[in-house]
Amino acid sequence: MADPDHAAYAALTTDDLVTGEAVALDLPAASLGSRMVSGLIDVIVTVILLVIFIFTFTLAALQTDGALLQVAFISTMVTVFIVVPTTVETLSRGRSLGKLVMGLRTVRDDAGPISFQHAFVRSLIGFVEIYAFSGAPAFFSALLSSRGKRLGDFAAGTYVVRDRVRLSLPQPVGMPPELRRWAQTADIASLPPRLALGIRQFLSRVAQIDPATRLRLGTQLATETSRYVAPAPPPNTPPEVYLAAVIATRRERDTARLAREESLRRRLTRSR
Repeated sequence: MADPDHAAYAALTTDDLVTGEAVALDLPAASLGSRMVSGLIDVIVTVILLVIFIFTFTLAALQTDGALLQVAFISTMVTVFIVVPTTVETLSRGRSLGKLVMGLRTVRDDAGPISFQHAFVRSLIGFVEIYAFSGAPAFFSALLSSRGKRLGDFAAGTYVVRDRVRLSLPQPVGMPPELRRWAQTADIASLPPRLALGIRQFLSRVAQIDPATRLRLGTQLATETSRYVAPAPPPNTPPEVYLAAVIATRRERDTARLAREESLRRRLTRSR
């Protein structure tokens, strides 16, 4: 049977978003059920809006010729299925009425807010997959996608998240006092996101792992980390202490680097 702690480290995927503290920010994707309810609400609202627009435009065009009536009908379709949803999602930063009711939001693949372009692509393809084909392509796409993406999400580079989930970040790893002097002179390169995230998760659970598993996982992570660190830590340093020192040092140096860049940016801005 696979060790659960090892599995937690091995299960890291490129879908995890990582901050400078090497904390996973993989926002929880909305469930298929909540997306279906949200989509049904949006479809009902869209149909009602379509009926109102058609009735209004038809009355306005009754006294004109058939060509103008056809233009009014096409304009109604474009407005209801493309313009309105695009405008609503752009102004609300990824929310429609259905998503608002269900506590959902559309975000970019990197979890940032969507723009007009994202909303437009989703609306354009949404008309085809939801209304032209009765939602079948959207359903099967969301069913097969790990993030519940419909075809419009794949094209736009977006996905839908549970907007009401509160994100709490753990406290950053502190510098072990016994390695502070070593860390001040050590050459520690930037760690790959997957490795940094694995170390961060390991350190956050180290007190809950049995000694044998802790030593095995810690040694595995320390061996991989040693490729980016020179010189090696003092002999007999526990792996978790070594890893904590590496993560803390990278955080301190990255923070200092960002502060220097911000200071330089302000000086250049003032000089203009």
